[in-house]
Amino acid sequence: MDKAGELVVAVVGLGVGEQHAHAYAGHPAVRQVLLVDLDPARAMAVAKRVAKSAIAGTFAEIMSDQSVAIVSIASFDDAHFEQVAAALGAGKHVFVEKPLCRTLAELAQIKRLWAGAGGRLKLGSNLVLRAAPLYVWLRARVADGDLGDLYAFDGDYLYGRLEKVTHGWRRDVKDYSVMQGGGIHMIDLMLWVSRQRPHSVTAAGSRFCSRGTGFQYDDFCAALLRFESGMVARITANYGCVHRHQHVMRVFGSRKSFLYDDAGARMHESRDPAAPATVVARAPLPATKGDLIPAFVRSVVDNTDQGNETQDIFDGICVAIACDRAALSGQVEKVEYV
Repeated sequence: MDKAGELVVAVVGLGVGEQHAHAYAGHPAVRQVLLVDLDPARAMAVAKRVAKSAIAGTFAEIMSDQSVAIVSIASFDDAHFEQVAAALGAGKHVFVEKPLCRTLAELAQIKRLWAGAGGRLKLGSNLVLRAAPLYVWLRARVADGDLGDLYAFDGDYLYGRLEKVTHGWRRDVKDYSVMQGGGIHMIDLMLWVSRQRPHSVTAAGSRFCSRGTGFQYDDFCAALLRFESGMVARITANYGCVHRHQHVMRVFGSRKSFLYDDAGARMHESRDPAAPATVVARAPLPATKGDLIPAFVRSVVDNTDQGNETQDIFDGICVAIACDRAALSGQVEKVEYV
């Protein structure tokens, strides 16, 4: 179906949402980008920088606007569920920042709305590390069996931006979760690269770096996850670390080991201590935070089946919720998939 220049998109929340807006404005299928933000001054400033854009009214107004085909949600985490559910209920395609939602009950309602549309509505989430050339390459190597059988996956989300939880909006979000807000990226890569889902998790959290501030929740969480294959994964969300923002990953297979950290990406292909690792010269980050948006727009235009990709998003939320539940209970928790 040719929809060149026909789509109207509404972007809700203009922090990281500005990058959403630029990505939509650059797509040939998009005619107009409507901008919605709680701060009118911010909306006016962004409108001056984004092509094809106009300032919209309230969220309720874009829900009733029949011309709006896609709603791109980049609001605060605790607003995602109600806005996603409202947009799906209004017959809009939805692209949303992570996390998609924050509880299993919310997820079940979103899935009912999405599934009830019978594939007509597309639902995506901005798990943007999937667009990084390094991880696209790694996923293909794992699928080809290049690493052998995977037995361990380590993913460390080093946030390195403590001020964003001690002074930013995250400080004021009730029950803010560092695993859902940041560790979800490493959870998603674990699921996406390995093509496996964990069945259970143990976890522990702590709050050291944010003590004495207005932030009341754990700023660090570590989870240990087990899989039917026997693989074990360790995921951490480390918001208080004295470190630059980085995603550290180690994937261990029976034949090869992949590592990415401060020393760069490399593949170890021999147990001989004299054998050097092979440098992997691929970018560990996408070019922008809007890199997944062109493919999402294409799925809307071509009406392609996104069922498996959307279920992947649901699965990642289920794992993150189980990690939080395990950190609170101190017990082994089963991952409940919706």
